Amino acid sequence: MKIMRVTDEVSLKRNIDSGTEMQRDAVTNIIAQVREQGDKALSALTEKFDGVSLSNFKVTKEEIEKAYEDIDETIMPALRDAIDNIRDFHQRQKRQSWMTTKEDGTILGQQITPLDSVGLYVPGGTAAYPSSIMMNVIPAQVAGVKKIVIVSPPQKGGNLPAGVLVAANELGVEEIYKVGGAQAVAALAYGTESIPAVDKVTGPGNIFVALAKRAVFGHVDIDMIAGPSEIVVLADEKANPAYVAADLLSQAEHDKLASAVLVTTSQELAEKVANEVEVQLSTLPREEIARASIEDYGVIYVVDNLVEAVDVVNQLAPEHLEILTEEPMLLVGKIRHAGAIFVGPYSSEPVGDYFAGPNHVLPTNGTARFSSPLNVDDFTKKSSIISYSKEALLANGEKIMSLARLEGLEAHARAVEKRMEEKK
Repeated sequence: MKIMRVTDEVSLKRNIDSGTEMQRDAVTNIIAQVREQGDKALSALTEKFDGVSLSNFKVTKEEIEKAYEDIDETIMPALRDAIDNIRDFHQRQKRQSWMTTKEDGTILGQQITPLDSVGLYVPGGTAAYPSSIMMNVIPAQVAGVKKIVIVSPPQKGGNLPAGVLVAANELGVEEIYKVGGAQAVAALAYGTESIPAVDKVTGPGNIFVALAKRAVFGHVDIDMIAGPSEIVVLADEKANPAYVAADLLSQAEHDKLASAVLVTTSQELAEKVANEVEVQLSTLPREEIARASIEDYGVIYVVDNLVEAVDVVNQLAPEHLEILTEEPMLLVGKIRHAGAIFVGPYSSEPVGDYFAGPNHVLPTNGTARFSSPLNVDDFTKKSSIISYSKEALLANGEKIMSLARLEGLEAHARAVEKRMEEKK
C-alpha cells in the first residue's frame, strides 16, 4: 500500500456512479421495454442477460423447501440470532405520531404512517447476499410496511441461492421474483402482469441497477445510489497491524473499485500494516479483486497527531470507520461524518455487516456528510396535522394575510379574510 503524508485535502469521492452514455441509454431502453411489454420484456431480457428462460418468475413453495434442504443446517442459529439482533436495534428507532394542544384551542401534530409497499433488490452474480435481505426487510417490517417484494437475478439453473430464499422465508416474505438488473427495477417501479408496482425500491446492485434506480426516482422513492464499499481505519501505535490489515482487506475484496484507507499517527504501524497486507493478500481467495482495490484505491496516511487524524477522517466521510486507538471512545464524539463507527479492536467491520444489529446499508462516496444509514424512518412518511380554532384564527389572521400579501398571493389572503369577517 502507498504510504504518504497528508499535505492537502483528501477525499474518497470517485466519479464512478454516473455510468457511460452507452450504459445510460441501455438502461433507458430497458425501462421503456418493461413499461410497454411487461412480463414479455422481462422474459426476453432475463434470457439475454442471465442466460435463463423462465415461464414463471415467482419463487414457489417447493423452491423454498428445497432451499432448506440445501442449506447447511449449522448456519441457521447464526442467521436467526442475526435477525433477532437486527430487529431489536431497529425497534429502538421507531417513532410515534404526536399531537400538542395550545391554550387557544390550536392542535398541531405529526402523523407517521408506513409506506404501503417496498421492493428490495438483492444482487446475484458470483455471491449470495442474505445479509442484504435482513438489512432491508427488517426495518421495513418494523416500520409497518405490509407488502414487501424481493427481486434477484436467477442463477444459471433458473433458481436463487438457498441462503437468499431461506433468509427471506425466515422473515416471512412471500413474494420473491427471479429477475434482476435494470429490468427488475423497472418492474418494481411500474409493475408488470406478475410483479406488482411498489412505492419504494431499496437495495444495492451493479451500475445498471444504480442507473435504473436513478431513472425511476420521482415515480417511486429509492434508498440511495450506493457506490463501491469503503473503509477507513483510524489507528495509533497501539493498534495490532494484523487486525488493521485484515479489516482493510475485508472491504477490498468486495470490488476492484473499493477503497481501503488507514489514517495513523505511527510511521512504524504504517510500514507494518503495508507488509501485513501483502502477506494476507497472498492467501485470499479473492486476491485478484482485493489486490486491484489496494493498488488503485488503497492508501496509508501518516499524520502528526490524533487531532489531525480526526480532521482527515471527517474530510473522507467514510462509509465504515474503525477506531483502533488506545482510548477509542474519546474520539467518537469528534467524528462528524461516517456511516458507521466501529469502536475498539474487537469491533471489526464484519461484526456490523452481519450480526451486531445496526444497518449495513450505508452512505458511500462522501455522502455521509449529509446522509444516514438505512433505517426505519426510510420506510415511513410524515403528515403534518393542523387544527386551528376560531379563536386562534381571529387572533392571528391579520398576520397570516399580511404574509400572503407580501408574496403577492391575494387569494391566499382572502381565504383567511372570508373567515375573519365573522369577527365583524
